[in-house]
Amino acid sequence: MVGRKNLPWLLAAVLGVGAGAWPGRAAATVEEQRARLPPPAECQDPVEGIWSSHQFWETRNQWYMFTLEIHRASPGSSELTGTIQSDYWNGGPKDQQAPPCPTYHFLIHMPAKGSFRDGEVDFGGTSWTIEKSYCGGSPGRYFPDHFTGKIDPKIQEFQSVNNDGGYAVNVPTVFRRTRCFDSPDGAAPVPTISVTPPALAPKERGGCKCALAGGSAPGWPAQGAALGWLGASVLRTRRRRGAP
Repeated sequence: MVGRKNLPWLLAAVLGVGAGAWPGRAAATVEEQRARLPPPAECQDPVEGIWSSHQFWETRNQWYMFTLEIHRASPGSSELTGTIQSDYWNGGPKDQQAPPCPTYHFLIHMPAKGSFRDGEVDFGGTSWTIEKSYCGGSPGRYFPDHFTGKIDPKIQEFQSVNNDGGYAVNVPTVFRRTRCFDSPDGAAPVPTISVTPPALAPKERGGCKCALAGGSAPGWPAQGAALGWLGASVLRTRRRRGAP
């Protein structure tokens, strides 16, 4: 018997939780993010520099542009310090650049720290402040972002997941290094790496787009059948209790 109290838990079991439950959509999200990023910068240090991302969070109709400024705590150290900047606004799939003033648009600043070991980056914000409110108001609350991923030095990228302890649960976030600290003026060197991005707008995928924490879901046949059974079971229960 499926009661109201147990329904959310059963739905979670049927659907799966987090972006990792939907490998097809996660892969598409990675392709789309890579297509939006500027050319890579090849630096002397394997981790230090400016790393950029640009993603659309479909389930929340939000765009995010993250900028990581990563420094070693000391020369050769595996400990990292720096900052995270989160530039985010609400909008639809075509609003990859913020409109003049959407419903909200905030620039968030976070001091950050982390580690770099065996090519793995672990870098997260420790607190947050509003750097700029483009449309007025306040976000109310913000969960400091925390990214983990492995750097691919051949293309100067790391495909991370974001777990902020709030809404973001294993959200795929692609970073590309776009600036070095090696250059005297801090500018990015002329790119020597060729990265061919896929088309920005992949073909439409079939199935439902069911909202989940950290991602969206193209419908899977087995889960569709499970949801059909679940709905029928709930309806039978309500009828037995005399509910409309």
